[in-house]
Amino acid sequence: MAAKLWGTYDTLFADLDGVVYEGKQAIHHAVESINKLQTNGVAVGYVTNNSSRKPETIAEQLCGFGLKVEPSEIIGSAQTGVELLSTLIPAGSKVLVVGGEGLRSRVAESGFVVVDSADDKPAGVIQGFAPDVAWRNLAEAAFAIQAGAKWVATNSDWTLPQERGLAPGNGTLVSAVHTAVGQLPLVAGKPEPAIFHTALRQFASSSALFVGDRIDTDITGANRAGIDAALVMTGVSTRKELLGIKPEGRPKFVLNDLSELLVAYIEPKKTKRGFSCGKSEVELLGNKVVVTVGDPASLDSLKAACAVIWNSDTPIYALEVEPALYE
Repeated sequence: MAAKLWGTYDTLFADLDGVVYEGKQAIHHAVESINKLQTNGVAVGYVTNNSSRKPETIAEQLCGFGLKVEPSEIIGSAQTGVELLSTLIPAGSKVLVVGGEGLRSRVAESGFVVVDSADDKPAGVIQGFAPDVAWRNLAEAAFAIQAGAKWVATNSDWTLPQERGLAPGNGTLVSAVHTAVGQLPLVAGKPEPAIFHTALRQFASSSALFVGDRIDTDITGANRAGIDAALVMTGVSTRKELLGIKPEGRPKFVLNDLSELLVAYIEPKKTKRGFSCGKSEVELLGNKVVVTVGDPASLDSLKAACAVIWNSDTPIYALEVEPALYE
C-alpha cells in the first residue's frame, strides 16, 4: 500500500547531524529534497540538540549548502534549555555556562548573568557541548551543583557524528559531572519532549513530521511528544538497531534518504506468514525471520522484516534473524 506523506503534514522538522549534513558536507539528496518541499508550500524547521552555535551561524551554514533558512527556523536545545532553567531560578540570576558561544549568548539574551566559576555562587548551571569544553569547566559545574545550583543539560547525546566517525557527545560530558555530584540534570533536548513542544509553538504547527537519524534521541523523542517520526538511514542508527527496537523507539516511516519524502511511501502489508513490502516478502518460519522474495539488503526487506518482528509475540532475542537483513 502506498501513502503520500505530504498533504498529511503541514510542517517538516528535521534533525541536522546525520540528516542534512555530516561534518562539513551536505548529505546526498538532502538539500534538493528540502528545497522541493518548501517550493510545494511545506514549512521546514530544524530541531537540533547542538547548542554550541548560534542559530545565525547554523542558518548561514545551511544557506551555504543551498538551502533557504532563517535563524528563527532553527530550534536548538540552547533555547529550550534556557526556557527550562527560567522555571527553576529567579530572573536575572547568575548562571554558570558550560558550552559554546551559542549557549552563552542565549543565556545572556534571556537576562541571566553568565559566570564561569562556582565561586560566583550561581543559581543555575546549564551544560551543553562545545569542542573546547575542558576538565576545568566540568569541575566548576560540579562544584556549583554541589553548592545547590539547579542543573540543566541541553542534551544527553552520547555520540556526535563527524566525517571521521563518531565522537563523544554532550551525554558523555554530562555523565562525568553526574559521577561527581550524584544527581542527574533536567534535560532540554531530544529525547525529552520539551524541544519538540518549543518547535510546535514556534511554527504554530498542528500536524508535523519529524525526520531524524537516531532512534535513541530523535525517534524516541518525537514519539514521546506525540509527533509522527521518520527514521532516515543516513546517520547513526543501524538496520540491526531498528529491527530490535522497543515500541517507544519505533518510527512510523523508514527512509533511505530525504528524497523519499517526495514519493509515495510503501507500507508493509500482512501476508499469510509475514509481511510484504514493495518487491520483498519476509516470513516468520518457526523462530526464523527469512526473506523469501527480494533483496535482503533493500529497504523494502528491512521494512517488511521490522513489521514481522514488531508484530511477533516472540521477543527478538528468541528469533533467528537472517543476517543479510542487518549486515
